[in-house]
Amino acid sequence: QVQLDESGGGSVQTGGTLRLSCARSGDTNSHYYMAWFRQAPGMEREFVASTSYSGTFTYYADSVKGRFTISRDNAKNTVDLQMDMLKPEDTAVYYCAASPYYSRTPDQYPYWGQGTQVTVSS
Repeated sequence: QVQLDESGGGSVQTGGTLRLSCARSGDTNSHYYMAWFRQAPGMEREFVASTSYSGTFTYYADSVKGRFTISRDNAKNTVDLQMDMLKPEDTAVYYCAASPYYSRTPDQYPYWGQGTQVTVSS
């Protein structure tokens, strides 16, 4: 079993910066892809970014490419999402997720955090 706990959400103005962090506990030996998803009110949960176990490979949604950066520290069992140049359309609950495989589909991720709110005002 894997437990995931997100932190770092909050409220910022357009153009601002936030850094989300996800701490992984439980099974810390298995190699998982780690990802961030987000879900806005009334919308489906959508892929934001993911990273391979080594961190060598990273993947981004087109909507955040060039603004967000995903990184992981396997020694600390954390994965972060640096969010720059935030826009109102980035407002959502952000979720950390873990999967043995690369995927951009939420149902391929068996482990999820509880989510953290990000609000960007214009």
